[in-house]
Amino acid sequence: MSAGTSRLSEMERASDGGSRYRLRDLFTPLDTLLVSGGDPRLALDPKDRVNAYGCAASPEPEIWNFASSTASTISQAAYDRAALAREELMHKCLLDEVEIAFDARCEDMRDELRGHLQLSPRIDVVFSPSGTDSQLHALFLARAVLGAPPVTIVVGADQTGSGTAHTARGHHFSAMTAGGVAVRKDGAVAGLAGASLALPLCEAAPGIAMRADADEAVLHAVEATIAQGAPVLLQIMASSKLGWRAPSAACLDEIARRWPRKVQIVVDACQARLGRRRLRSYLDRGYMVLISGSKFFGGPAFSGAVLVPKGLSRSLDRVQGIAPGIFDYAGRCDWPVAWTALRSRFERRPNFGQWLRWEAALAEIGSYYAVPAAFRAGVLAELAAGIDSMIALSPSLRAVPAAPHMTGVDDEEFAQATIFPFALLRDGKPVSIAETGAVHRALARDMSEAISGSAADRQVAAQRCLIGQPVRLERQGETPQAVLRLCVGARLVTEAWSPDAEQARRNVQHVLDRIADVLVKIELLLDRGAAAAVPVKSASEV
Repeated sequence: MSAGTSRLSEMERASDGGSRYRLRDLFTPLDTLLVSGGDPRLALDPKDRVNAYGCAASPEPEIWNFASSTASTISQAAYDRAALAREELMHKCLLDEVEIAFDARCEDMRDELRGHLQLSPRIDVVFSPSGTDSQLHALFLARAVLGAPPVTIVVGADQTGSGTAHTARGHHFSAMTAGGVAVRKDGAVAGLAGASLALPLCEAAPGIAMRADADEAVLHAVEATIAQGAPVLLQIMASSKLGWRAPSAACLDEIARRWPRKVQIVVDACQARLGRRRLRSYLDRGYMVLISGSKFFGGPAFSGAVLVPKGLSRSLDRVQGIAPGIFDYAGRCDWPVAWTALRSRFERRPNFGQWLRWEAALAEIGSYYAVPAAFRAGVLAELAAGIDSMIALSPSLRAVPAAPHMTGVDDEEFAQATIFPFALLRDGKPVSIAETGAVHRALARDMSEAISGSAADRQVAAQRCLIGQPVRLERQGETPQAVLRLCVGARLVTEAWSPDAEQARRNVQHVLDRIADVLVKIELLLDRGAAAAVPVKSASEV
């Protein structure tokens, strides 16, 4: 028996049953750990070994990734970071209790995330298995801050994750929590259930456009709710599924002036498509911010966090009554170490899957911000111009008009669009929602056998690629429609970077060439009707 094995046995004998189980958990294969500690959306298909978003647990470099509004495959660099982090924690657990070593690592990750995002050490970070879980955490925290159950007003309810309809009311969004607790989907989370109001962003009139009265609708909803005697948790949209943002800064200023201490704002920034200056400005205003490492940044699905300003943190740690249902959605290590009173109420329940997905995401975030700011902005501008042009030139695609872009200096590189939604057309008319879904699934498959034609056509058809899931849009007086999305994520920028300007130019052109091939494959699928043979897999948007 080796010295390491002897030390491990000694520690197991000295630990309680839970610690032994958790230590053994670290020796689970990495691929299994990466899809653990989450809800059923992470489950891998027994045959294809991918989740409902088409992503495997290990790197698949042969797949082209333009799906960062939904989910991305894990990169080799992110996978290697997760593997190294697991190995390092194993060694630390031989010298200390699992929970102590794990807690220390989570605190290190909080520091690293704050560093990458250029946030003050006074900003607290609450980790979670997904952005959807973070919405429940934000509701729990808002109740403590406001001192009463709030009415949640969701701006962009038609363009956020499908689980928001449940979490906004304090209801379960799945039949199983990340902690493995069986619950009833849409049943009340004990102690959190309340009312919510959905404000869509799409114009009710025919066509696809952002409503012009978004600010007025938000002000009216807040005013009416407060008039009924309830405080408000206002969930605003930093970037919707279509890349839209609402309400305006002027609207938020008006809310702060008219209803001080009656409205707590939480920003849905789960897409992470916002400049660091804008992020800091939200936190400086006292807003909570929901963020994810698995959208723009391209970490593996799922990883969520709530960023909490220090002014709120002081009141949160003094909370007395805790909604019993929140214990099913968080463990002690999810909360910052400084929140000693709140943490003491929760179980020691390290979530290794959640942690490793965040380790992977931090690899991507660090790599992205290591690229010079001017290059990041230049690449996003060049890719935006190229994608817009290619969609406009395609006879089978119709771009969704961009919303009135409320950009400013705080947006930095995100003054450029990074989500490019489009409808599929045949004979100038939108195809059905079912066919749009079939095309999306077919893009992720080798379709060379289903598409006859030249060798070049078959080569394009064989290429597997991921793009953003279909978004269903309801329009007044029109048949519901779905649009697909080409997405530019952090990894495209990171991989394009080179200190050699000519090499960087070639790298960016290589990305545009791949996008052109994706659009050609879509054309072939529509023209040959080949997508219809691809079996349906159910998946909910995040």
